[in-house]
Amino acid sequence: MRSWPRIIVHADMDAFYAAVEQLDDPSLRGKPVLVGPPGYRGVVLTASYEARPYGVGSAMSVAEARRRCPKAIMVAPRFDRYQEISEQVMDTFADFSPSVEALSLDEAFLEMTGSEHIFGPPRAMGRKIKDAVREATHLDISVGISGTKYVAKVASAHDKPDGLTVVPPDEAVPWLAPLPITRLWGVGKKTAPKLQALGMRTIGDIASTDENYLINHLGSAGAHFYKLANATDPREVLRDRSAKSIGSDRTLSRDVSRRDEIEMHLRRAADRIARRVRAKNYVAGGIRVRLKTTKFELLTRQRQLAKPADTAEIFLAAARQLLDEFNHPGPFRLVGMAAFALDWRDQPLQLDLFEASARRDLETTIDDLIDRFGRDVVMRARDLSHSGSVSANGVNLDFLDHRQGERVTSPG
Repeated sequence: MRSWPRIIVHADMDAFYAAVEQLDDPSLRGKPVLVGPPGYRGVVLTASYEARPYGVGSAMSVAEARRRCPKAIMVAPRFDRYQEISEQVMDTFADFSPSVEALSLDEAFLEMTGSEHIFGPPRAMGRKIKDAVREATHLDISVGISGTKYVAKVASAHDKPDGLTVVPPDEAVPWLAPLPITRLWGVGKKTAPKLQALGMRTIGDIASTDENYLINHLGSAGAHFYKLANATDPREVLRDRSAKSIGSDRTLSRDVSRRDEIEMHLRRAADRIARRVRAKNYVAGGIRVRLKTTKFELLTRQRQLAKPADTAEIFLAAARQLLDEFNHPGPFRLVGMAAFALDWRDQPLQLDLFEASARRDLETTIDDLIDRFGRDVVMRARDLSHSGSVSANGVNLDFLDHRQGERVTSPG
């Protein structure tokens, strides 16, 4: 068989969080499981395949998911456990390719061009990847393989769960043709009606339309959709990850309006973010605060710092100033913060940043205690009557900063 010009694999764990819960608790197997916050607030992180026939899926409100599937078992997320399994999955991917682009804890692209002499033709590659992941984790993964990232990603979702779909490059356009336009990257609730108004129902409709016609009606997005519909996607698999910001958003179990309550959540976010920034040897040049109202209106304010920093004290001080710029009385269901304008801490221009180092020394000492004894070893006195700790980070890909001893992330 003639070798493909490019071989791109997209591998995606099946209902990852729910599958981990069913793996660890056999009593959950075969039952509808929703992973998300307790109660009726927040959103579903993952729904098991047993729950999906009821129309339940990720990002749906917990209240709506429970209404649709009243017999579903609600399980609180265990991000440390998901990260543990994710590390095993990413290590397995690294056995197949030096170029692995992680998109989340449970999915990644693999560049496999030229590896047929090692792993066999594309379908054999996919089978070996699936078998290796199952051996390492006892979980199923769906794999899509084609000549571009876009087609590979669509293929991985084509036959879930536990699927393996191979789309040769010269068959990609007709394979995509009958799929609905919503399978195109970038086509969502706002764009789909615009395309439908132009008579577009399938990807094939777009592929066979004159590109200039789409550009005239949709601007640059029209050219983007035309290229994807014709299986044109030159993007490479990027092993290096670029961190543009580091954030922490929390949907709250109870709405908040009072400033002291909002500041409590911002303080926790500042602790989490600063710890992650320091662990990456970054500094941040700006801070952003996000508040979501009970009507789901998202409000955002941000500002540059006087000097790049990596301490919770400075992040929180900036966040408090930003609160003065919000003119909405609340109540709010989400409080979030992000550090942006990231740079390396050890760049020459950063040498004089930490002349007053007492506060940073305290925070790095806490880092060491957490690393040694676990995340719940330290708690602020004012938080003793509330749940939460200094270091609970939620879900992130920070563990991927180093692969095989080499740093593969960079700021900005």
